[in-house]
Amino acid sequence: MLLIFPPSAKACEPPPGLARLHGTLKHHGVPVHSIDMNLEGFHYLFNQKALAGDLWGKRALKKREQNLDLVTGSKGYANRDRYKNAVLDINKVLAMVSRPSGSLVTLANYKSDTLSPLKSEDLLYAAAHFRENVYYPYFSERFKDLLSKDGRALDTVGFSLNYLNQALCTFAMIGYLKHLNPGIRIVLGGGLVTSFMRKPGFASPFDGYVDVMIAGKGEGPLLDLFGFERKEADVLPDYGDMVAGGRYLSPGLVIPFCTADGCYWKKCTFCPEQAENNPYEPLDVNRAVDQVKALDAIYKPALFHFVDNALSPKFMTRLERSGFNTPWYTFARITGQLGDEAFCRSLKRSGCRMLKLGIESGDQNVLDHLTKGIDLGTVSRSLTELKRAGIATYVYLLFGTPWETEAAARKTMDFVCDHKHLISYLNIALFNLPYFARGWEYLETSQFYDGDLSLYKEFNHPMGWNRSDIRDFLAREFKKHPDISAIINRDPPVFNSNHAAFFFD
Repeated sequence: MLLIFPPSAKACEPPPGLARLHGTLKHHGVPVHSIDMNLEGFHYLFNQKALAGDLWGKRALKKREQNLDLVTGSKGYANRDRYKNAVLDINKVLAMVSRPSGSLVTLANYKSDTLSPLKSEDLLYAAAHFRENVYYPYFSERFKDLLSKDGRALDTVGFSLNYLNQALCTFAMIGYLKHLNPGIRIVLGGGLVTSFMRKPGFASPFDGYVDVMIAGKGEGPLLDLFGFERKEADVLPDYGDMVAGGRYLSPGLVIPFCTADGCYWKKCTFCPEQAENNPYEPLDVNRAVDQVKALDAIYKPALFHFVDNALSPKFMTRLERSGFNTPWYTFARITGQLGDEAFCRSLKRSGCRMLKLGIESGDQNVLDHLTKGIDLGTVSRSLTELKRAGIATYVYLLFGTPWETEAAARKTMDFVCDHKHLISYLNIALFNLPYFARGWEYLETSQFYDGDLSLYKEFNHPMGWNRSDIRDFLAREFKKHPDISAIINRDPPVFNSNHAAFFFD
């Protein structure tokens, strides 16, 4: 089987889902090959010729290799301004190369001038007109080469579709493969596919192109597809094919690893895990730590990225006691443990470089309605102890939830200002109402995006605090406050939290 991670997403680390699938299939005797076509596609596009229409474009083309070296080497992270210029120059090159095709490619996105990834008819158009895709010269030659080396390699091809910005490219590749070999079996899975399939009333519109769609974990369904009985669960992920495929856009190899599917809290009212009713399935904590140490010995990464929705305190405690100390970062819930000096110092000893924290609001009433299970006193203590321990914090804020008023939003602004010296980075988002969320029937809703695959609904805010008002507040006041703008300006452009930990020892 051939497993593919398609363009376009941030090419800073190998995809963890593909590594898990590869490890399981290989362990059970299924011939498998994995390709990070997102990474390969970036290098293909980045090295294409382009016409520079302005001085910035000329500079970006001239410094193309120098900028790539800065982003993939440690020297680029010694100076934030130099790093920022390199990233923006790389983005400029991608934009210049891609614009003639009717698309706009960046380091984190793919956008078509005419097609939407939320419309099944547009995805089918992308499949039927694969030659219009900017990556077509790359993937057509790549697939032909694979077919010439081993015809069986294209019997079954699986795509891991996780983000909307991958959807149009995924279907262009599927369309080409079906053109190349109508009998090929196409399997489609990944986070975005799971969300599509969990949407009430979903019926696959992709017959003729997609043979099998998988929601949730794919290891079991893929083994069933090949007639193999699952002998062992929790097999060590295998990143070998992808690591050998080229250099990722980070100053050293980053290994992503998931200790649990789903969320152990799963009570937040806005959480997609709750809306989609995804189960919480953790690895045995000792097994998880053993796997992390094994991957550390095999790949010797510069950084581990634990990609859990929220890394469990049990795992963090066990990791520290194991003697592990390779740098790592993750998403974590605010708990009493993070307000404990000894615990935070133990996290630092285990290699913890940064924690991403979903604080969401500086108003306790809003937090209570969101059922976050945290209080602002615990948040303050946690930020204080993490700072003392030398662990960076990447704080997530969410504006526009149904219980937030302008006064509540100002409390959030005050909270950030009061804790400015404790917050390393900020992520600011507007609340989106999941299409299939339960318990929101009292809201007046409408279509958020035009498309049968849309995952969110628009709603009239019950407090009158609508999106236009929120955007105005954020642009005119929140982001311009000097204490807050200083934090925002530290954020690595485009890569955001994926690179933030590299600016802290």
